[in-house]
Amino acid sequence: MRLFPKKNPPDTPQVQTCAASRGIIPPLFAADNPAAARFYRELRDHVPIIDAAIMKLIRLLGSFTVVCNDDRAQRMMDDFVRRVPVGAAGTGLYGFICAYFDQLLTYGTAVGEMVCDDEGCVKALYHAPVSAVELGVGENPLDLKIGIRGAGLVKEAKHPERILLTLLNPAPGTVHGTSILQGLPFVSEILMKIFDCVGQNFERAGNVRFAVTYNPPAGASTFNSRQRVKEIADEWSRAMRDKKHVCDFVSVGDVSIRAIGADSQILDCDVPVRHILEQIVSKLSVPPFLLGLSWSSTERMSTQQADILTSELEYYRSLLTPVIEKIARSYLYAQGVDPAVSVEWSNISLQDETELAEARLNNARAAQLEQSMEVNE
Repeated sequence: MRLFPKKNPPDTPQVQTCAASRGIIPPLFAADNPAAARFYRELRDHVPIIDAAIMKLIRLLGSFTVVCNDDRAQRMMDDFVRRVPVGAAGTGLYGFICAYFDQLLTYGTAVGEMVCDDEGCVKALYHAPVSAVELGVGENPLDLKIGIRGAGLVKEAKHPERILLTLLNPAPGTVHGTSILQGLPFVSEILMKIFDCVGQNFERAGNVRFAVTYNPPAGASTFNSRQRVKEIADEWSRAMRDKKHVCDFVSVGDVSIRAIGADSQILDCDVPVRHILEQIVSKLSVPPFLLGLSWSSTERMSTQQADILTSELEYYRSLLTPVIEKIARSYLYAQGVDPAVSVEWSNISLQDETELAEARLNNARAAQLEQSMEVNE
């Protein structure tokens, strides 16, 4: 027991395992390395399979419903979810969450804002670029500080409670997420080098070139031979340049035409390309056949693949649910109604439509059999 306790005990618990010096604010990932976020965006643009995999994850995420405690609040919430403006041209909470999820996967950090009026009522939702926000901690590592970057300065947000923030797999002691594309730049760079090499080999051997040889008759003068060669070259070039019509090349004398490099083979790179694509797809946890890739041993998703993808989608839903609840509660609170809400997601179904139809048929037959047995009893 202390005889002389401290006069001003701290209001919040202090973190003992924080290695950073007090008062130092670790910068956000994108602010610390502005080129990294741009590089992830370019990676999606240059490797279409990466962009396709992320878009497929967004589509497989499914829809959701915000459930309220009373009918009046439910009607207001349904109208808000359907009509809330998103950015300059979007509408609907689902569209906002899809774009928010896209940003989360690409950069590892998703930032949004609830745009409110003077009374605090949510009027719109806005997607904030990651580079426009700087995150950090104060003297207590549990205190998150949100700064707005602009004109070379960082100003603390006036209403941080209106900022929506989600981090994907943040490293311990940091305030920035991890992009799902982390680790892919290396293999993607190799893939782009292979594609570039294929292009160069096609330019050399794949694009057919012709050798036109003219053998002048015996006794022909040198001047006449040169003149004839020039005429043949001009006519051949004209025939090859005409893209609209098929032109016949007519010549008099001993003229032979053969293709150069017709027996050459372009670089065979199917094996390394497939290996790299397998690494990319496994990193993104998307089954190959969903992306149109045919190396899979079966065209249908196996039970193991379905379980892995379902667990991934459930994890992403757990990250997005607090964001949806925060938006819904803020809207209902400003309207003066009960702000208690819950988010119900649609069932994740990755089975074939044929299997679903057979399952419904079997269930109907079972129900019919049970009903007939009850009647007989």
